[in-house]
Amino acid sequence: MRGGLALANIGRFARLGKRKSGRRREIDVAPRPLRDVGKRDTIAQRRGPKTTGQRGGSPMKLGTLQDSLDMTNEMPWSARDVPTTVYDMLAVTAAKFPERPAVSYQLLSGPNDKAETLNWRAFHEQVCQAANLFRALGIGEGDVVALVMPNATETAVALLGGMTAGIVNPINPLLEAEQIAAILRETKAKVVVTLKNFPKTDVAQKTAEAVKHAPGVHTILTVDLNRYLTPPKSWIVPLVRPKMTVNHHADVKSFNAELAKQPKILTFEDRKVDRVAAYFHTGGTTGMPKVAQHTNSGIVYQGWLGHELLFDEHESVMCPLPLFHVFACHVILMSMVKSGAHVVFPTPAGYRGDGVFDNFWKLCERWGTTFIITVPTAVSALMQRPVNADVSTVKNAFSGSAPMPLELFNRFTKSAGCPIIEGYGLTEATVLVSINPVHGEKRVGSVGIQFPYTDVKIIAQKGSGPQECAADEIGEICVSGPGVNAPETYTEADKNADLYYHETYLRTGDLGRKDPEGYIWITGRAKDLIIRGGHNIDPAEIEDALLAHQDVAFAGAIGQPDAHSGELPCAYVELIGGGTATAEELMAHAKKHIHERAAFPKHIEVLEELPKTAVGKVFKPDLRKSAILRVYNKALEDAGVAARVTAVVDDKKRGLVAQLAANGASEATVGEVLGSFTRPWEWAA
Repeated sequence: MRGGLALANIGRFARLGKRKSGRRREIDVAPRPLRDVGKRDTIAQRRGPKTTGQRGGSPMKLGTLQDSLDMTNEMPWSARDVPTTVYDMLAVTAAKFPERPAVSYQLLSGPNDKAETLNWRAFHEQVCQAANLFRALGIGEGDVVALVMPNATETAVALLGGMTAGIVNPINPLLEAEQIAAILRETKAKVVVTLKNFPKTDVAQKTAEAVKHAPGVHTILTVDLNRYLTPPKSWIVPLVRPKMTVNHHADVKSFNAELAKQPKILTFEDRKVDRVAAYFHTGGTTGMPKVAQHTNSGIVYQGWLGHELLFDEHESVMCPLPLFHVFACHVILMSMVKSGAHVVFPTPAGYRGDGVFDNFWKLCERWGTTFIITVPTAVSALMQRPVNADVSTVKNAFSGSAPMPLELFNRFTKSAGCPIIEGYGLTEATVLVSINPVHGEKRVGSVGIQFPYTDVKIIAQKGSGPQECAADEIGEICVSGPGVNAPETYTEADKNADLYYHETYLRTGDLGRKDPEGYIWITGRAKDLIIRGGHNIDPAEIEDALLAHQDVAFAGAIGQPDAHSGELPCAYVELIGGGTATAEELMAHAKKHIHERAAFPKHIEVLEELPKTAVGKVFKPDLRKSAILRVYNKALEDAGVAARVTAVVDDKKRGLVAQLAANGASEATVGEVLGSFTRPWEWAA
């Protein structure tokens, strides 16, 4: 999914040791593989007849664009029998499948480590308790509860509790305190849920510093991760727990202690109205992010899509992605809430948790995983490890955040024995836009066909104004549907200006085309965001830091190709007359002035003059061509392959394409090296 998937690097505290069973009231502890719970049926046994509306049978089949259009034309979205609110969606599922597993979580990554599982009854009860707690703290329908949390059971509970009581605002805990404070002020947050200060993580300290500069916050609710540990480690933590050195104005209380005081049914009415239920920040993990508004209907739509097209109550979904991001929260967790399927969150940091990659396939065996949720960077890391477990239950992998290189796609499907379903979405559209169909042709490199009730148009500005493009003609990808909150996508009204075509079609900023069969192909970005493994990085942050150097006249930051992360930031600089700064000096300067490590340039190059447009703006397409030539040739040289990139051309259908001279190298040899990159290549004429 576009929209900045960032994987929290908070797993270091997992080294402290194994935890106790952590038994809480209404929580089941699953020391054995969860697939033994409830006697998993075979796929053949559980598939029922295809239905429409709100189904109780098997997923509807989406194989072609016509299938999507047929579902859309069956009835208007407003006529679908779907819940009005997120809480309503949860209550229906909890009543239907009270004893089935809902959410599982393990602090450590071992396949035999203790794990905490809430069934749908217990999860519903804890969500009610959380919503009651937030209401008791003064959170009404228009008030905001912010979460600055890694993955934990409490994170999932607080997410839905916040949506039920008011508006929930998950915040990336990797952001700097200044950025967190800016989001808290923008959303007018009143309550913050975060970690209690804990060894080897600074989340509590950063959040406290942010609250100090967010006067609207009156209460901090803390989650103590020590409850997941076993003696003697759990005895040691209080002795080595970092002291809180930040003074602020807010009251500090224990989330779990306060939760336990609340009734297990709602003490207030969940009004059946379509209101804003969530805020998600977007626009980068650097700079000051914008805040997107998500309504009940948009969120329920994500759950409906997952239930109708992918999941039923028998699925076990492995999701090592962060709940502060829309992919894990809306696409996965809400699909579980709608379908009654089971989701597993391994470690606070997901894929970046200690040992998760090494133990991944054994975790899938333990939990009887049927769906793997992933991103290309994680797939790349997994392919460096053997499939060392029984993964015969795995049927599909669902990938988002960035395009999947063809070579990586093929390696995974061969090794894991299951296909990858690639999706496209963005935070501004409450996520889902399109998918390579589960039951149809998967065109690798495309992002598939539009979902039911979502309409994707390719629009270009022409002489008479914005016009829809013909098949295979490149324009801006624009989206309309239940997830698009037009005209109020962002909380700041001025940021919604010029954001739509024809009042309802959200301008994504992505350039692309539709082929004659309706498959969508992304060819570039109208915006210049650098997407590093799902992190959205605003190039202006890098450029501003470099321009602060006294010797720099112009700076241009772009994403250079990377086999692992898709893109890495790099920068090109033009010095003032008489300037003497070297690339090494500028790199040191940039690291001092850029807020987050993800945005540190991988490469800085000083040019005599940067390419510019007629009006003096840095012309970035030429910089991108230079970066592709440099990176691809270095990869070929390092691999001992004689072929070299001689030019990079702008193809109307494929975007930037590297052209190579073979120099005796074979296509297969070159493909092994360059197949890991997303930008295509071809032989020079």
